[in-house]
Amino acid sequence: MFRLFSFGMWTETSSLLLTVVALLQICSTVTAQSLQSESVPVLYPWRLQPATEGLTRVKRAWVIPPIAVSENSRRIPFQLVQIKSDKLPSKVIYSIKGPGVDEEPKGIFTIDPDTGLVFLTTVLDREEKSSYKIKAYAVDETGTPLEDPTDLEIIVIDQNDNRPTFDQQYFIGHVLEGSAPGTLVMQVTASDADDPQTDNAALGYSIVGDGRGIFRIDPMTGEIRTVGVGLDRENISVYNLTLQVADLSGEGLSTTATAVIFIDDINDNAPEFITTEFTAEVSEDMVGSEIGKVSVEDKDQPGTSNWLVDYTIIAGNDHGLFSIRTEPETNRGILFVEKNLDYEKADKHILTVEAKNKEVVSPGAPQTFRSSAKFTVTVTDVNEAPHFVEDPRELSVPEGLTAGSFLTVYTVTDPDIKQQQNISYGIQYDPADWLIVDVNTGEIILQQNIERRSPFLLNHRYTAVITATDSGEPPHTATGTLEIYVTEVNDFPPVLYPRLGFMCSQWDKDDGVLLWAVDGDLEPHAEPFHFEIVPDNSEYSQNWTISHLNDTHSQLRALQDVSEGTYSLQIRVSDSGEPRLSQDHMLNVTVCFCSVRGDCTSRVAAIIGTHVGLSFGAAMVILASVLLLLLLILLVAVTDCLHRRFHHKGLLAASEDDIRDNILNYDEQGGGEEDQDAYNIDQLRNPDEILPSTPSRGKQPIRRDAPFNYGQPQYPRKPPADPNDIKDFINEGLDAADNDPNAPPYDTALIYDYEGEGSLAETLSSITSRASDSDQDYDYLSDWGPRFKKLADMYGDH
Repeated sequence: MFRLFSFGMWTETSSLLLTVVALLQICSTVTAQSLQSESVPVLYPWRLQPATEGLTRVKRAWVIPPIAVSENSRRIPFQLVQIKSDKLPSKVIYSIKGPGVDEEPKGIFTIDPDTGLVFLTTVLDREEKSSYKIKAYAVDETGTPLEDPTDLEIIVIDQNDNRPTFDQQYFIGHVLEGSAPGTLVMQVTASDADDPQTDNAALGYSIVGDGRGIFRIDPMTGEIRTVGVGLDRENISVYNLTLQVADLSGEGLSTTATAVIFIDDINDNAPEFITTEFTAEVSEDMVGSEIGKVSVEDKDQPGTSNWLVDYTIIAGNDHGLFSIRTEPETNRGILFVEKNLDYEKADKHILTVEAKNKEVVSPGAPQTFRSSAKFTVTVTDVNEAPHFVEDPRELSVPEGLTAGSFLTVYTVTDPDIKQQQNISYGIQYDPADWLIVDVNTGEIILQQNIERRSPFLLNHRYTAVITATDSGEPPHTATGTLEIYVTEVNDFPPVLYPRLGFMCSQWDKDDGVLLWAVDGDLEPHAEPFHFEIVPDNSEYSQNWTISHLNDTHSQLRALQDVSEGTYSLQIRVSDSGEPRLSQDHMLNVTVCFCSVRGDCTSRVAAIIGTHVGLSFGAAMVILASVLLLLLLILLVAVTDCLHRRFHHKGLLAASEDDIRDNILNYDEQGGGEEDQDAYNIDQLRNPDEILPSTPSRGKQPIRRDAPFNYGQPQYPRKPPADPNDIKDFINEGLDAADNDPNAPPYDTALIYDYEGEGSLAETLSSITSRASDSDQDYDYLSDWGPRFKKLADMYGDH
């Protein structure tokens, strides 16, 4: 068991003799220690409690109370406590471990290993660490633990060594002006680092200096409230209070801070005009311009809705000529002209302007007597531009209207009725130069005929711009647009198409002739067209009929079978215009006999058998056409004959005319007797064998020296049945081979084509050379050019 006792007490032992000896030694040691430590408490944390009879001894731990030590103590080193073990070995060694010893913060506590005295070696600060828990150990000289580790708790006692501090150096608060007493403004807070369980951290708040009659602060909570009445922002808009907080409930250490309280504005002042009358002067042409300003005075806080003013014109602006707007930066009203002012109608306008705040004025606000003012606007006269009464002016004129025709009078009105001014007219835009305008009256007359197909017409409209200039200072010019719509006139009769047609003599096998018309006019003077045969009582009108297909097409048909020939019908085509125009046309219809398919088989017969005679001019044209056709056929035949004759001449047929001076390449001379491929000798030995046909030999190669367009000879296709005819067979084959320019050149007759003539050089052939080289003169080679000069030098020396 663990027990606490004082020095001078004796331990119980089981052996009296041994106890006496041991106690003498212990007594001397304890006495010396007690003199040194004076009143230092001694702990026996490992003392064992005696066991009751019949039971074994067990160890039971005591609850050791904390050891208290004051912070900021300057008695260093300071003895805190002494621990002892009730076991009596030859020597006990004491030690401690934990925070403040071998753990951070290190070096705060130490222990004497022999005596067990625990010392404080530095000044403690409770605000840094308020308690320490360490473990104590007891071992013998060999390091064998004599006791189990035990806990020691050291409590740091607080001292009032910290001033309280406000959480902010400046506190900002707001309260409306005119607020009732007791209105909460804000709450301030502070803190103290001392022990909150002691009076060292008990705080008390107070107001120091001015403001205590208007505001008060709760000493416990720090709430600031209004005390008196009459907070007026217009007098004092902000209060600066000095606050103090002290510990020990306001009697200890203290510190200060500042509370800034703003008095917020309410609309307790209505706006008032600085004067009851304002004036401005404006010319009548200043639409959209600023003409003057009005000013008011409002004591409320500038820039807020309690201060900002709405201006209204409550009288004198029946036609909306003026408007007034607020200038936010200055709170002034700016008057604008919204519509044209007319000096001739009114040269002065008297307006009544009212000013009100955007926010409703507080019921307790004082009454104002200058909430409205009079604004007099004087209008001055200026020269105003004339203007066309009708702009644009639209006219409709018929096409083809002649020059000199009167169109219209296009005039203006001048707003300056109080001044007599002259107006002069002119033309600003007239692309086709159609118009003339009277400079004084504005009369517009045509100077050219109106052409409907003019390129200056757009959708049948012609646009011109007329000007009118007054004589004021400065002069003003007005422009007006004149749009002339050119209407369509029916001045073109329709034209019939086609003028020539063909029809079957059997009326039930033909659909007739399709007719149509084209009119130079446009709607409504063009289609639908009407087709008819004239005269109505003629023979043709009884045999033919015209049926309507659509607005532009009709169909001519026979009412019965008609004899073959050519018939001339007079067709009248009418349009739908006002007035209606028509035109007669001659239509030549050729009637011929048609096949089953409905085609004419003999139109020539129809022409010969025409019932209407041809004129001499038409007959001459037909005759000339036939002669020209025959002449062309004859010319083609002659050309073809000459071409064939030229190509069937001999190999040297054109040698007299050929002067191409070509050098032909003869590179095939035959293979001699050893060549066994030129002819198959087995045909002679075995004539009864079947001779392979020519096509099996494949396409023969074309020689470069073969004459152009030379036919290939016919080889014998079949060997003779009688051996006596073998001679004829061989002769035929030889003849074919001799005349075949495409056959292989082995043991065959070679063809030497003509090389041309007319060259300045003589032939190089040895056939025509002189008998001896010594007699040959080679000097002429020098005349052939540089390439032959070397050859002339070689042979000229011989």
